[in-house]
Amino acid sequence: MNILFNNVDFSSRSGPNNFGQKLARELTNRGHALVGFDPDVALSFITGFVPGCRNVLRLDGIYFNSAQEWEKLNEPIQKSYEAADAVIVQSEFNRELTERYFGKRDNVYVVHNGTCLDLISQVSPVDLTREREDVWMCASSWRPHKRLDENIRYFQEHATDRSILLVAGSNAQTWASNLSDDRIRLVGDLQWPQMISLMKASSRFLHLALLDHCPNVVIDARASGCQIICSSAGGTKEIAGKDSVIVRDIDWDFLPFELYKPRRLDFSELSSGEKTCDIDIKSVCNQYEKVLENQNAK
Repeated sequence: MNILFNNVDFSSRSGPNNFGQKLARELTNRGHALVGFDPDVALSFITGFVPGCRNVLRLDGIYFNSAQEWEKLNEPIQKSYEAADAVIVQSEFNRELTERYFGKRDNVYVVHNGTCLDLISQVSPVDLTREREDVWMCASSWRPHKRLDENIRYFQEHATDRSILLVAGSNAQTWASNLSDDRIRLVGDLQWPQMISLMKASSRFLHLALLDHCPNVVIDARASGCQIICSSAGGTKEIAGKDSVIVRDIDWDFLPFELYKPRRLDFSELSSGEKTCDIDIKSVCNQYEKVLENQNAK
């Protein structure tokens, strides 16, 4: 197939674009051509429609933060959702969220994100054993609903004195109120191989974000051997694996609310992960390939 990746920036390290790079690499390894014009099928990320071919939309989530103009922000996404020949959502949570706001439609497929296990296997872990006996990690482009303070509080309440918490990503100092603990290390915004190297040196990965969809950083951490500790609200628990720790969060009614004012979590309400999925990009690509080829055949 000739495939056009629409609304994807392969030079960006953001979650959707990073996944786009991995998917594009796997599709080209299988002999498909990535083209800029005259495609058989267009794969648009979040928004977009390409005339003259079949269109598949990959949704990254929609807006529901009542502090924003969420209805206006959703308009281009909903138009793309309604115009596409097929839609791929990242989690069962995403499917329900999208249907609640945009309505049900045919040809909606749940395909969780994946990562390049072959590349991860080639990355060596950073040797941090001289400093501490146990390494924890978290990473994000930090904003209030990513709950950096709660990640830190969970670490402080559950880790030993000989543990360290590595905090990767931008804006960490802005959204962390407690950085005086000498066990907490800010490592900044990292390239993907650097991130994987630290993940492979870590035993646990914290991701207590409120209502996240299908975070690529969690998939990378799980593929690197980390035990995932995440919120029960949203789609993260679907990818965290059966050895994960799930922290009880809000029972959301899907109505808009102030996303950037997340509640404090109760760390006594913990459960074991019950869901798992195949996070190998090869398996994920099989599912994308099937949806794309189904549209190309029409």
